[in-house]
Amino acid sequence: MHTIAIEEHFLSDGFKEVIKREARHEGRWAASLTAERLSKLCDLGPARVEDMDAWGIDLQIISHLQLDLASLPVSDAVSLVRAANDQLAAAVKAHPDRYAGFALLPMTDPQTAVDELERAVRSLGFKGAMINGTTGGLFLDHPSFLPILERAAALDVPIYIHPAEPPAAVREAYYSGFDPAVNNSLATSGWGWHSEVGIHALRLILSGVFDRLPTLQIIIGHMGEMIPFMLTRINNALAPTAKNLQRRVPEYFLQNFYITISGFFADPLLLLTLQTVGADRIIFAVDYPFSKNEQGRIFLDRASISQADKEKISHLNAERLLKLT
Repeated sequence: MHTIAIEEHFLSDGFKEVIKREARHEGRWAASLTAERLSKLCDLGPARVEDMDAWGIDLQIISHLQLDLASLPVSDAVSLVRAANDQLAAAVKAHPDRYAGFALLPMTDPQTAVDELERAVRSLGFKGAMINGTTGGLFLDHPSFLPILERAAALDVPIYIHPAEPPAAVREAYYSGFDPAVNNSLATSGWGWHSEVGIHALRLILSGVFDRLPTLQIIIGHMGEMIPFMLTRINNALAPTAKNLQRRVPEYFLQNFYITISGFFADPLLLLTLQTVGADRIIFAVDYPFSKNEQGRIFLDRASISQADKEKISHLNAERLLKLT
């Protein structure tokens, strides 16, 4: 079964140096950015392909590791982003049958982000962009980011919203008071990341952006970032209040969003998501190297779903959305 994984990460040479210089591998990254993972993130060559071959991953859509661009001068961030996209493009060119790319965007400079998205898609051949969480505490529904969404719609490419560090005030209010390791996990992969991306998705819907840009497609990972479980409640409690919208809130989620299974390898979660959004809106992803190709492959092969649905999830939906065929 042909298999495409679309939330697979790398770390560019430039940002690796930033991490070393500013010691960002300490604290928040200490538990997750192990030496083994760092090595895998920095590799865009034979070792990555060998790992894909070992577990039947035919194509990775590669995106940059999420980092805090707001701490960098805008000019430095722009230069580093462009260099990261160029480095990924070179890897895709060297392995055109195994890699494709999502662009990293300099979100602290929205107009330059528009230009970089255009360059990445038209000149580098990327399949969309990945945006990591909020920017300066602002979600994508903020008017300053509308040109980015408009350009994605015009280019007919999706935007993948990936979790990132919560704003400092949110971290302090919601995710403090325990052992630092517990605080960090609660704020990130143990809960906070997924809740915040769910809020991000709902804010985009409530802003009316999909009435303005009805063809815009958004991808979110981790089995829908809690929304499939909440969709009935959202329809009953939130949708009636959103009188500015042309449709009910769940309709936008079902028509303007795709979900990946990245890192959430459990049958009950997949079955709930399948029953909620349908097989045409679910795409395979591993979250490499934070999850292992082995985990994703074994889960997909053993999943208690039909072969037809497996084919959609493993490659057909990604091929359609990202125009891979």
